[in-house]
Amino acid sequence: MDEGCGLERRKTIVVISHVSILVPFLLGTALALYLYPRVSDPDIPFRNFALFLGISMSITAFPVLARILEERDLLRSRMGNTVIACAAVDDITAWCLLAGVVMIVRAGDPAHLAVRIVLLIIYVIAMIAGVRPFLRKRLDKTMLAAPLLVVLASACITEVLGIHALFGAFLAGTIMPRSDGVSEGLIAQIRGLTSVIFLPLFFAVTGLRTNVGLLDRPELWFCCALVLGVAIAGKFGGAMLSAAGVGFSWREASAIGVLMNTRGLMEMVVLNIGLEIGVISRGLFTMIVIMALITTSMTAPLLQ
Repeated sequence: MDEGCGLERRKTIVVISHVSILVPFLLGTALALYLYPRVSDPDIPFRNFALFLGISMSITAFPVLARILEERDLLRSRMGNTVIACAAVDDITAWCLLAGVVMIVRAGDPAHLAVRIVLLIIYVIAMIAGVRPFLRKRLDKTMLAAPLLVVLASACITEVLGIHALFGAFLAGTIMPRSDGVSEGLIAQIRGLTSVIFLPLFFAVTGLRTNVGLLDRPELWFCCALVLGVAIAGKFGGAMLSAAGVGFSWREASAIGVLMNTRGLMEMVVLNIGLEIGVISRGLFTMIVIMALITTSMTAPLLQ
């Protein structure tokens, strides 16, 4: 019975998470057909523009979602367990897709891209098979320098491989030990540094890059409304309908759709990467920032 329930839960998570990635991604790439001649720089290839727009529609803010569920004491409910697992799968899938897009944009020719993919695969295997066991044996919760050095080194390597430093840091975080209170100890030591210094700086930089004055025509505000509408329809609609299709009530399915629709900090990170590699314009950057703020702020009231 337990195995059957576990299998059923895994199927539910797979269906909801993949539909809530695929539907907004397809809608975002379709929206690129309309937005490309209106908001994109002419020298940006349409393929890169469309792929990135699809990814930006597919993001779910895992940290924000987890905090909302915790505040409302829903983490231990069936709906809460399902949505938090789906958000985690969504985040990993979105990061993998984004890494692929960044490699395509930076590689240029197919031969160069193939070499980078092979090197990346070798590096990921080395991190999982070599660095991870080493950290499990040597790392304890009082150490801070070693994990920081691993994160910085991994970020440098992925930058050299032509992806982005952020992906290396993300990979290093995924292989960090979770047992014996190591992750809790590291979080306790790093939280102050990140929340007091790095996070405010990141939001300040994002705010400086956002210029609402660029949306100086009714047509551009219409494009902004389209971005918001497609983002909500894809993420909320895809998650809600798939949740209802696997057995949740419409009330629970609607709550799952609302929670999966939140973007938050993760969207801002993706947007800054897109602006740095040159696949979106400052105008579209501003539109998606507005979308991220609205979809995040609407989550808690709609859930209530």
